Amino acid sequence: MAHFAEVDENNTVIKVVVVADADTADEDGTEVEAIGVAFLQSMFGADTTWVQTSWSGRIRTRFTGPGATWDPSRDAFIDPQPFPSWVLDEATTEWHPPTPRPDETRTGEHEGEEFEYPVPFQWDEDTVSWVEED
Repeated sequence: MAHFAEVDENNTVIKVVVVADADTADEDGTEVEAIGVAFLQSMFGADTTWVQTSWSGRIRTRFTGPGATWDPSRDAFIDPQPFPSWVLDEATTEWHPPTPRPDETRTGEHEGEEFEYPVPFQWDEDTVSWVEED
């Protein structure tokens, strides 16, 4: 099975669909993106735009979903910006907060055994910082 994202005129992903291998394969059985695109355009209209995506992220950096953006110059899908203060890493096309997430742990005890667990943090855009979850 192959996955294709439909993108609008602004390169925003509208939806992702699954296409059978037989509908993306050439005469040798090799998957060809253009064949899958032609198949989808025959179903949804010649004026639709389709870009292949992959669960494994083997193509176009990551599996995509509605709301993401297709960037043809990078040959990558970019997830929506999670918060206005976050910055896009041009090399990885991943969003990063202005300050790294704290890497803190706590020690707990269960049935006489001590263990460490990560402190849960969430981003607070109002203070532009990480805050401990309640």
